[in-house]
Amino acid sequence: AGTGRWRPPQRLGLGGQPLSNGFGKVVSDAQAIAVMEAAWSAGIRLYDTSPWYTLGRGERRMGAVLSSKPRDEFVLSTKVGRILEPDASLGLRRVANWADAPPFRHRFDYTADGTRRSIEDSLQRLGLSRLDIVFVHDLSPSTSDIGDWRAQFEIARTGAFPALQRMKEEGIIKAWGLGVNDPEPILEALKVAQPDLFLAATQYSLIDHDRAMAGIVPALQQAGASIMVGAPLNGGFLAGKERFNYGPRIPQAMIEKRQRMRDVARNHGVDLRVAALHFLHASPVVSCLVPGASHPEQPVQNADAFRTTVPAAFWAELRAEQLIHPQAPVPA
Repeated sequence: AGTGRWRPPQRLGLGGQPLSNGFGKVVSDAQAIAVMEAAWSAGIRLYDTSPWYTLGRGERRMGAVLSSKPRDEFVLSTKVGRILEPDASLGLRRVANWADAPPFRHRFDYTADGTRRSIEDSLQRLGLSRLDIVFVHDLSPSTSDIGDWRAQFEIARTGAFPALQRMKEEGIIKAWGLGVNDPEPILEALKVAQPDLFLAATQYSLIDHDRAMAGIVPALQQAGASIMVGAPLNGGFLAGKERFNYGPRIPQAMIEKRQRMRDVARNHGVDLRVAALHFLHASPVVSCLVPGASHPEQPVQNADAFRTTVPAAFWAELRAEQLIHPQAPVPA
């Protein structure tokens, strides 16, 4: 609003991590396409992917469906920062969180040239002629193989950031930002550039937002920037999955907190998954959320979640039990 920081018009989207074979789980091409078509039929018009999602497979799967849809009817984000290169010595294998990754190597490249090349490659994989949002991906201390993330950030500051800002000014893209799982790069980027929004995964959720309330939330508010929330259910944890964020190790404190939240939810006849999505929706710094899906019914359930209401007494009890931050916004 007045700051020139663009926000997507959609509040709910589809994250591309699980349908790319994320969480080390194979999803067939047919099932991935069924997920995409189900999301489209449910009215979802915001989609997020990345070249890193199973080394190109995520973009190919999304593009298989989106390339046949009217281009002005949806908003699409993908990411830059890794260039994929074919390597005939590789077979299908597990890479990081990805099952059956295709025979590509990746290298980090946060330069302006690398950014342009990455976007060209993505458009080819997607079968599309333009992108709406581009996120600089995993420029973050928790990215295990990045080396010195601050040295890479310095490359991006003079490379990827101004290149994307120029693309925005020229109307090639609508918006840009960072896609990261840590607060430090968000706070740094707000100091040195004019990003519109951040894909912030695992940083702000119903069960885990205290750190964000003290850190990225006030910084985003001051800048007029927003977050697209990735992993809004903490990797399915708040929907009942026995994993937390992107790994199988679940902190004991989170298991106990989830149980206490479930008890409160039961008192009020509330589905905790629905409440988690409503909670994110209530924050003024959240422009949108992109829960992922590997089954066609999941995006439909997420769209349906916003057709229900969560009673005010539920939020009041969570606050009284100190299960949410005293200042965290909740739905009216």
